[in-house]
Amino acid sequence: MAPPRTRSTDAPDAAPDASEGEVMGPRGRKRLRAVPSLRGNPALDGNEGPAPQPGGPKTKRELRREARQARREAEKARAEADAEPVVVRPLARPAKVRRRHWGLVLSFGLMVLAPVGAASWYLYTRAVDQYASTLGFTVRSEDVSSASDLLGGLGSTLGGGANNDAEILYEYIRSQEIVREIDDKLDLRALYSRHHEVDPLLSFDPDGTIEDLVDYWERMLRISYDSGSGLIEMRVLAFDPQEAQAIAQEIYLESSETVNELSAVAREDATRYARADLEQAQERLKEAREALTAFRVANQIVDPSADIQGQMGLLNTLQAQLAAALIDLDLLGDSVGEGDPRATQAQRRIEVIRARIAQEREKFGADGQGPAGENYATTISEFERLSVEREFAETAYTAALAAYDAAQAEAERQSRYLATYIRPTLAERSQFPQREMLIGIVALFGFLAWAISSLVYYSLRDRN
Repeated sequence: MAPPRTRSTDAPDAAPDASEGEVMGPRGRKRLRAVPSLRGNPALDGNEGPAPQPGGPKTKRELRREARQARREAEKARAEADAEPVVVRPLARPAKVRRRHWGLVLSFGLMVLAPVGAASWYLYTRAVDQYASTLGFTVRSEDVSSASDLLGGLGSTLGGGANNDAEILYEYIRSQEIVREIDDKLDLRALYSRHHEVDPLLSFDPDGTIEDLVDYWERMLRISYDSGSGLIEMRVLAFDPQEAQAIAQEIYLESSETVNELSAVAREDATRYARADLEQAQERLKEAREALTAFRVANQIVDPSADIQGQMGLLNTLQAQLAAALIDLDLLGDSVGEGDPRATQAQRRIEVIRARIAQEREKFGADGQGPAGENYATTISEFERLSVEREFAETAYTAALAAYDAAQAEAERQSRYLATYIRPTLAERSQFPQREMLIGIVALFGFLAWAISSLVYYSLRDRN
């Protein structure tokens, strides 16, 4: 080890004549304040007389005080510089491989290289190629307005208001129901578990339940839905291109059937209340007509109004006959005497006609009765009530029938259908599984896990 190197100063007596300078001390170099030279000073040399000063004249005592202060500071700086010498330490030794370094290398191999190697071996030697079939469609609703709407300037709207149906269809495709339906038709369990012995990780377990099949269905089916436009696009994977296309075709058929059912339910909802009102109006009209028929049978009168008109005609005839008899009696009174039989007969005839008129009028009173003993007032009142009820029932039935026809026409104009913009495709080469991407993902996550574990280890080691 080299001896410590010190820095010394010479000529301590020359400090009063020093200007600005540097001194090595325990905290490094220290800069000394400049001290004015004392030589040639008349006050210190014994020469009297003021010395020119830039800030004004100073006394001899002040100048001596400044000189003593400068000497003390210089001595103090030299003492500090001599007390702690500058030590030059030796250079660091070369780094060596230690046991923890080998541990890092081993952990890197176990956490990164080993998973990457295992994934590469499995994907390139055991994983079976998968083929994709793409399908895209949307639910459209065509609402054609009627002629009155066109005259009113409303126009027609095409393809609107079907987003709710598209959302329902999106959830249906991911549900257990469609998986069960397609499994019954195509036997999904056999299609997806055919390579289970060779590729157990990417194939379906033949002993799995329907819930396991639904989970595997979500792995083999990638579906995307745009809520703004209502477009549904999906990618179906299978171990054979024809099988993938067949599964996509079945998804399309099941979706189309579901949309048709939704359209039928919408039409049924649109006409259900109108049909109920029409059935109620029909029943009411039927009851009114049956009540009027029973009334006619009970009173043996088809139309009381016609019967009353006949009675009024009879009264008018009797009134005319009474007027003629009175005229004849007046003529006989001028030509014969009071005891003449012709005058007596004419008088008798007039009395009979008046009695008949009175009888016919009594039939229309409160106690009057018709030929069959019926009360004309009550009969006519009942007939008029039944007639009014029948007319009202007929009017209500006509309105309900018109409303039902309008609702049915509106429901027929509002139809939903499945519009396909990508038909099920047939793959020509395998694109899945994406081996390079899967290996990269395994390497990335393995490296992140190794790096985080190493940082945690060194953090704990430095803390201890």
